[in-house]
Amino acid sequence: MRSKTIREALLHHPLPDGSVICGVCERRCRIAEGRRGFCGSRMNRGGKLYTLTYGDLTSVVVNPIEKKPLFHYWPGSGALSAGSWGCNLRCIYCQNYTLSMVDANPERSSYTSPEAFIDLALSRGAEGLSFTFNEASCTLLEYILDCFRLAAERGLYRNLNTNAYLTLEALSLLVDAGLDSLCLDIKGDEAFYRRYCNGADVEVVWRNAMEARRRGLHVEMVNLLIPGANDDEGCIEEIIERTLKLGRETPLHFTGFYPAYRAWEYGLTRRTPVEVLERAREKALEEGLRYVYLGNVPGHPGENTYCPGCGALLIGRYGFSVVEYRVTGDKRCPECGCPIPIVGEPLL
Repeated sequence: MRSKTIREALLHHPLPDGSVICGVCERRCRIAEGRRGFCGSRMNRGGKLYTLTYGDLTSVVVNPIEKKPLFHYWPGSGALSAGSWGCNLRCIYCQNYTLSMVDANPERSSYTSPEAFIDLALSRGAEGLSFTFNEASCTLLEYILDCFRLAAERGLYRNLNTNAYLTLEALSLLVDAGLDSLCLDIKGDEAFYRRYCNGADVEVVWRNAMEARRRGLHVEMVNLLIPGANDDEGCIEEIIERTLKLGRETPLHFTGFYPAYRAWEYGLTRRTPVEVLERAREKALEEGLRYVYLGNVPGHPGENTYCPGCGALLIGRYGFSVVEYRVTGDKRCPECGCPIPIVGEPLL
């Protein structure tokens, strides 16, 4: 308990029997003395809840913001990106399972202070921060809050890649600390979450997406299309319809799947055919979403941004790189003048 990465946690409620209720994510784990919550990063010691991962960072790297993927947010910029250990969903097909499926271990932890993390972002030429790779909203909450406050003072943007399975109280703390964008992973419908995400409730995710939009955050939705699991017409239609409720200018990304972790045990053995991704994109555009993208198919036209008014190519991309940028300084199409929702300035 003397490790620098161990701090008293926020949002917990002690009970008379010595257990505590964690209020960070919507699992709201009741944690007995000496035990951890589902995410593996929060422990009850003496009737108090402690985070074990404060500043214990993994995979620290400057990534293109397009890799998150965020396509309408500081195009061409770099975000100092980091995660930690553990996750509150532990999806059976997780592609970052070497981080998300590993519980925190203070005995082998390393510590990076918030001040050092901000200094690192600036020294590496990053324009912002992104907490990602595992589910940082629960495993790094206290650390993220401290980093975001410092980042706001230093002129860095503040992004969270998230499954959005957090409580409204935790989301409010993040927004108040300076969170300004979410790359939000919407995994499927109710049946999908129950089967593949350890019984999670999809309504929590949509509730938090709506709340983030209400609080003025930039939100982009990402759906990993998995053959035989969430690629049926009903599931895709639900994701499109509910994204439309966030606003027709909300970007929606359909990305290609490849099997990982325990996917084979559940019969999820196939990569996503490009034509399945294309069909989902076409459906979303037909239903009225203005910006729909394909991911994990480098060089596909579905990576690009087109004007919803006249169809002109506005932002050309190849993989995570912006290769052409034609949006005007006042964020309009140069051909027809249609307003184009872009946060921040292009950094190309």
